[in-house]
Amino acid sequence: MNNCLLADIGGTRARFALLSGSQIGPIESMMTGAYANAGDAIRHFLNRQDNVGNVDSAVLACAGPVEGGRCALTNASWVLESDELKRTFRWRTVDIVNDLEALAWAVPGFGPEDVRSIGHHNAVAGQPVAVIAPGTGLGMACFVPGSGRASVMASEGGHATLAASDEHEAAIIEILRRRFGHVSAERVISGGGLLNLYAALGDGHGGSDGPLHTPEQVTRAALDGRSPRARAALDLFCAFLGSVAGNAALMFRARGGVLIGGGIVPRIADHLPQTSFRARFESKGRFGHYLAGIPTGVIVRSEPTFVGLQVLARACGGAPPADGTVDER
Repeated sequence: MNNCLLADIGGTRARFALLSGSQIGPIESMMTGAYANAGDAIRHFLNRQDNVGNVDSAVLACAGPVEGGRCALTNASWVLESDELKRTFRWRTVDIVNDLEALAWAVPGFGPEDVRSIGHHNAVAGQPVAVIAPGTGLGMACFVPGSGRASVMASEGGHATLAASDEHEAAIIEILRRRFGHVSAERVISGGGLLNLYAALGDGHGGSDGPLHTPEQVTRAALDGRSPRARAALDLFCAFLGSVAGNAALMFRARGGVLIGGGIVPRIADHLPQTSFRARFESKGRFGHYLAGIPTGVIVRSEPTFVGLQVLARACGGAPPADGTVDER
């Protein structure tokens, strides 16, 4: 039986696994920055596998826009090209997709245990589901069910201009505008974005902690109560996330819900309901009532993108199933 290489390649980490039939093998994670290019990382992974000789195809989900089988990662130096990878590894097929496109294909495969609901709302069956994933960057996509064949709309909405909802947010955005010029949603709703918010808040919030240099440090200091400034940054992050998630619900008409994935929000799933996330999601003026009925949730399933990659890799390079579901026999 031939195997298919699956990969979820982000700006910080790249994750690889082999798909054999309907079974996904162990997922190996490595630092993207530790390798000069994707080929080196793939070769490192394959050299550790026992059945590498049976690999004849690949489906690679990459954190960046994909055009013509080519993706330059937005937040790392790797450039992946399907034709080059086919020649290098002598594979039959190589499919490169946006990472959020792959994650959106996982939506129909999620069970109740895979998503933690934020609030009590009911999804409308058969309606689009928007997916937002803050990590190293900010990805967006939408799963669209269909009577014949489901589809996914990929997006670069994380780079759309960020809007303020009040004077405080406007002041924060102005600080970031002086630093970056254009302030996109990704500039605040991402790992680096959390650090940007922490820096923009300055030293006026007290706390005995020393300087915090990573998103993990800011998150820990916020949740354990050690740093009011870190807590303010995290709560502002959640507020902006609510606003942007509400925008996505309106743009995609996502009456099936909005799901939050990525590497940050699942770690603060207990804290998110205590913030203004949901209020800000619904705070859309005349369309507040429309948003009030749309469910939101956090994807808590481990490595959820591989669920979507399995859908895309059906028959190792075949078309996605009509209903978008995963064969788990």
